[in-house]
Amino acid sequence: MFHASSSVLAPRREEAPGLRPKKQRRVKKENRTQPPVDLPYIPLRQNLTMKSSDKTVDIFEGITLRELAKRTGATVGALQDIVINVGEDVDSEFDPVSIYVAELVAMEVGVNVRRLHSDEGAVLQPRPAVVTVMGHVDHGKTSLLDALRQTSVAAKEAGGITQHLGAFVVEMPSGASITFLDTPGHAAFSAMRARGAAITDIIVLVVAADDGVMPQTLEAVAHAKAANVPIVVAINKCDKPAADPERVRIQLGSEGLMLEDLGGDIQVIEVSAMSKVGLDKLEEALLLQAELMDLKARTDGPAQAYVVEARLDRGRGPLATAIVKSGTLVCGNYVVVGAEWGRIRALRDMVGQVTESARPAMPVEIEGLRGLPMAGDDVVVVDSEERARMLSNGRKKNVEKDRLMKANEVRIDTEDISEEVPVRVELPIVVKADVQGTVQAVTDALRSLNSAQVFVNIVHVGVGPISQSDVDLAQACGACIVGFNIRSPPSAISLAATHANISICVHQVIYHLLEEMGNLIVEKAPGTLETQVAGEAEVLNIFVLKGRSKSKGPDVKIAGCRVLDGRFIKSATLRLLRSGEVVFEGMCASLKREKQDVEAVGKGSDCGLVIQDCDDFQIGDVIQCLEQVNRKPKFVSSDSGAVRIVC
Repeated sequence: MFHASSSVLAPRREEAPGLRPKKQRRVKKENRTQPPVDLPYIPLRQNLTMKSSDKTVDIFEGITLRELAKRTGATVGALQDIVINVGEDVDSEFDPVSIYVAELVAMEVGVNVRRLHSDEGAVLQPRPAVVTVMGHVDHGKTSLLDALRQTSVAAKEAGGITQHLGAFVVEMPSGASITFLDTPGHAAFSAMRARGAAITDIIVLVVAADDGVMPQTLEAVAHAKAANVPIVVAINKCDKPAADPERVRIQLGSEGLMLEDLGGDIQVIEVSAMSKVGLDKLEEALLLQAELMDLKARTDGPAQAYVVEARLDRGRGPLATAIVKSGTLVCGNYVVVGAEWGRIRALRDMVGQVTESARPAMPVEIEGLRGLPMAGDDVVVVDSEERARMLSNGRKKNVEKDRLMKANEVRIDTEDISEEVPVRVELPIVVKADVQGTVQAVTDALRSLNSAQVFVNIVHVGVGPISQSDVDLAQACGACIVGFNIRSPPSAISLAATHANISICVHQVIYHLLEEMGNLIVEKAPGTLETQVAGEAEVLNIFVLKGRSKSKGPDVKIAGCRVLDGRFIKSATLRLLRSGEVVFEGMCASLKREKQDVEAVGKGSDCGLVIQDCDDFQIGDVIQCLEQVNRKPKFVSSDSGAVRIVC
């Protein structure tokens, strides 16, 4: 019998080193047939990746690898290896891949993507119009919507002003339905208004007849023009005695809006939310504009939606308010919302009733996400949990990379500013709010209070009430906690914050919050030292103190003066002027009144003073008392609600 020991077979294994790699490839091929459960987002070998760039490519559902290779600049072979690595089977470069797999591949090669949703070949059906109400603060936007839907939301808002982005469907008396977005008018909520303009079909520009065109009115016009959205002007408060609709028309025409009264195509409706005048004409104008636009959308297939608001509920977890753009959003779908993912556990309409599906232009509240998305994120439906997790992980890596790049830019800017102004203190802040949109608005408003003397550093933002972890974080970095539109913290947390010497600022109105934080920043600022004239005196006589011993120095000249304005302080610096020119400047060595040493002399009093190392006095000279004043910056708030720190 043939016998071979391990020592005899060992050289044969060394002579055939290719046997082991073949075995590994065979095992890897067998693993491809297994479902990619918990498949990690594995970074590829260096030769398959490209350097990260700012290039952005358009992708769509069913894009081929060959087309994706042309757009990204990578080779087809490299893209095939990436697709295999994420658990997909592709036989040819002409095989279509799903849009989320294309996004994963593009992220691997280091390019940014922009999703294109095509409705080619789909059956398009009419859909309701999405109308965004915009305008200046306190011009009656929410009151106008209250009149349309017979509710009172403005009365429930803190301070009587809207501070959230609200979405709801209004059934018109004619039977048609319109989806309305109500945007806040305060200057701090500019990002919310931009999100509203990005998703809307028609913008209703509300202008108060007694107030006219204001800064946020012009900003709303700019958002509408940037989004290429038609405008319908509603002149509100026409029932007031000081109302002047013609002046509003002239102001809007001077801003470049082609109104119908001036030969343009922008409809102008005079309404009154309080007396409910002109609401039927506004409804007709909106329905006419929607009919001219011929709004249609795909109703079958996976849905695409847009997040307008997100909040954290104690009982139900992360909740996202979204408006469906196309398709049908069904309860039970796996979705990826920005960098977060989840399975839809429940869909609720704006009344709070549970619904099984949502069709285009319908606002719904999505429940079942694993994390809190950002307002403005897209909602993408995927076919499985594994794909949702992989796409979410890839996006989180991109978000973290962008965050680090922005932090680095902020650090560089801070270093540049610190070179110009040596004294600059840091004010760390922890921001908590009720919904994601207001978190962003408050954060942007606080960052606008940055100045050359105080750097506002937002160390943490979150949605929900103030917790013990927020207090611990604030104590670790010496921050103050800002809460907006949330309930006051429990007594235990307030007591812990007091013991840790942490300031908690909770407000329901954005005006009051920015005012308190502005005053805190002014108090925190080190200020700048300025020299100012505290008093002025005229030399009336000169006295010479003679007969001093050698140990006490030479003779001393004393200027007999009368204080003409202000006061003189013994510890101040004195400036000697003759014919308007500076002769000498030095410290006050002695200040006396009637042979008594005094610390200060007021206006109209006579005194004798000695300037250190100066004996060149003449009758008629002017002596100024100089003092250093620490001048603090000022908190300035404009009529439009914009705030800033002026140094």
